[in-house]
Amino acid sequence: MSEEESNQENSEQQSETAPAIDGEFKAVTPADILGGETCPICSTKNLTLREEELEIPFFGNVYVFSMSCSNCKFHKADLECKDQRGPAKYTLDIDCEEDMKIRVIRSSEATIKIPRISDIEPGPAAQGFVTNVEGVFSRVKQRLEHLKESEEDNDVKKKIRNMIKKINRITWGQDKAKLIIEDPSGNSAIISEKVKKGKL
Repeated sequence: MSEEESNQENSEQQSETAPAIDGEFKAVTPADILGGETCPICSTKNLTLREEELEIPFFGNVYVFSMSCSNCKFHKADLECKDQRGPAKYTLDIDCEEDMKIRVIRSSEATIKIPRISDIEPGPAAQGFVTNVEGVFSRVKQRLEHLKESEEDNDVKKKIRNMIKKINRITWGQDKAKLIIEDPSGNSAIISEKVKKGKL
């Protein structure tokens, strides 16, 4: 793995410190929690496994899986639809502050694309989550902030700062953007009448 690929994977892991589930959703079944498991990172028995089924309005039920280590702070989360869905691509044109509230479901197999700003790729460090558009941009912003801190080239730092400023303008409703999610597993979605859904 190259240094650039390693940095991208680390930034993905660090940008996903936000909760896997943003918001309150109806639990279909009580959460199944198993503690004292061996952490794959630090090898201590401080890993907690959690599985629960949640009902997401206008989408359906999803199984949410997570593992968290209280020792080294390792965290991994993913989700899977209860009903099988086919590969899909969702495209949302963001043009106002109200669009920040639109619900987004992303599995770890999905690619999130924000043209001319950043992509979030699937991979070993990728996380599944349920959030809204603002939460997606917040994750991308955290990732860019981490890259900016580790970048030594001033020209690259300037480009990253400009991308962060653009994200701020978008979240304030002062600029437009396009949000694209591509998921071969079919476990992701953007829930809005504005979204365009197509096949991969």
